[in-house]
Amino acid sequence: MLQARLKEVPFFSSLSKKELAAVAQQTDEIDVPAGKVLAREGDFGQEFFIISEGTAEVTRGGERIAKLGPGDFFGEMALLAEDQRTATVTATSPMSLIVMSRTDFRTLDRTMPSVHASIAGAIADRRAPVSR
Repeated sequence: MLQARLKEVPFFSSLSKKELAAVAQQTDEIDVPAGKVLAREGDFGQEFFIISEGTAEVTRGGERIAKLGPGDFFGEMALLAEDQRTATVTATSPMSLIVMSRTDFRTLDRTMPSVHASIAGAIADRRAPVSR
């Protein structure tokens, strides 16, 4: 079931079953209560999150900029580099999350470098400015 949820995330959608199984082995599933701050603007990121259940609010500079729900993800830049969070993400309901740490991603990178290339490419595509 975890592999099926991972397959729905754009970063992982092009991975093979074997690669998805490897990614699933490097992730954890956690539950958090409403009100839990999952990422704080300005802090250095260590984890990538995929929302399985529940909702969260994204704020930047105290202003609400987005609402997230099942299938959404955040913190992806933490997989590639230690970088400061650009927004705060707070659970607005009880949540179930799939979490991968940068350390686990690096372990995966050593054993399956093709996964790193796929995820890095997807992150670059997501971060690319939209041309008009």
